[in-house]
Amino acid sequence: MRKPRNTLITKAGMAFAAALGLLVSIAGPSVGDAEAAPTGIRVSNGNVVEANGNEFVMRGVNHAYTWYPDRTSSIADIAAKGANTVRVVLSSGDRWTRTSASEVSTLIGQCKASKVICVLEVHDTTGYGEDGAATTLDKAADYWIGVKSALQGQEDYVVVNIGNEPFGNTGYTAWTDATKSAIGKLRNAGLDHALMVDAPNWGQDWSGTMRNNAASVFASDPDRNTIFSIHMYGVYDTATEARDYLNHFVNNGLPIVVGEFGDQHSDGNPDEDAIMATAQSLGVGYLGWSWSGNGSGVEYLDLVNGFNANSLTNWGERLFNGANGIAATSETATVYGGGDGGGTGGGTAPNGYPYCVDGSSSDPDGDGWGWENSRSCVVPGGGADGGGGTGGGTAPNGYPYCVDGSSSDPDGDGWGWENSRSCVVPGSGADN
Repeated sequence: MRKPRNTLITKAGMAFAAALGLLVSIAGPSVGDAEAAPTGIRVSNGNVVEANGNEFVMRGVNHAYTWYPDRTSSIADIAAKGANTVRVVLSSGDRWTRTSASEVSTLIGQCKASKVICVLEVHDTTGYGEDGAATTLDKAADYWIGVKSALQGQEDYVVVNIGNEPFGNTGYTAWTDATKSAIGKLRNAGLDHALMVDAPNWGQDWSGTMRNNAASVFASDPDRNTIFSIHMYGVYDTATEARDYLNHFVNNGLPIVVGEFGDQHSDGNPDEDAIMATAQSLGVGYLGWSWSGNGSGVEYLDLVNGFNANSLTNWGERLFNGANGIAATSETATVYGGGDGGGTGGGTAPNGYPYCVDGSSSDPDGDGWGWENSRSCVVPGGGADGGGGTGGGTAPNGYPYCVDGSSSDPDGDGWGWENSRSCVVPGSGADN
């Protein structure tokens, strides 16, 4: 997120981005085959998981620490609302006061004390190429290396978001190479954390640059441990736009989170209902912007008034307590002793499919399987709620078993395609 801007994002631009998307072929299971060693938060088969392999779906909030370092209770307050993740704004010192290694250690300690995962991001890169005050991803990588002492050993609790919205609407074609270079620099320096990379175009990727190059960026990471982050504001003012973007990544086995979004914006009115519903149905993380302290005309993005945890704004009420909101769908990371919330109000069933939010209405034939948000879901407590290799469940390689293997595997290679996702035919050559 940044201050309001006079950026013209046209429907023609969106059409161009959509056309680019059609040129990208759908990747098969090979995209997620190479994985990082099981150290800390990592990517496995297109999902964000913990070291123990448990899928972790971010449900959280952004906190503007670098501008409000005195608001020391914010992380705990956010956690108390049910969030399992806090994305914390830091500064490399290139634009605002540098966040020191000791501050980073303190922030990580606050996250751990509050039992939330810390996504730490450098904000100084915002709008590089268009905003003359912004710095490069390379400089951001230097910052992370400079605070390495605070990060080492925290891989279970920390995701390193290399740089916020690293390109504006000028020079954004450089995003791919710059991102690959920053990833390589951090890996060569010995940082083994899950990395998060933001899209260009002020985070909204209306050009399709991240969408079209994500596979090659992911492959460039020797740890195969890079998570992609899209910021959804005015570009995503229809349900179709939000669904198409997120589904592209899920269908291609690439990890995606909505790193920022709001319920309104000066560049258009984002469809927050569709963003949250789609994220829930796909098992994709989301992080609302932001806890408090917004200014320059975007005060409406505050989730609470004046950092007062007891004074939710309309946006805060929607994000925390509304349909597909944080209170209903967030699950504490297992590293803190959390885990599956039992399928009430969302969550993920043992077989890897999402629980139905409204099981009674979505399962008319009573077989335990429902259909919500254009995807199969498991009715909590139903016949499908328990896993196993028959009629659902998860194969040893992390992919879901095909519900109807015979019809979904026409070429007999053991791989099927159901619900817009690769699946494994039980007992086949791929079932290992």
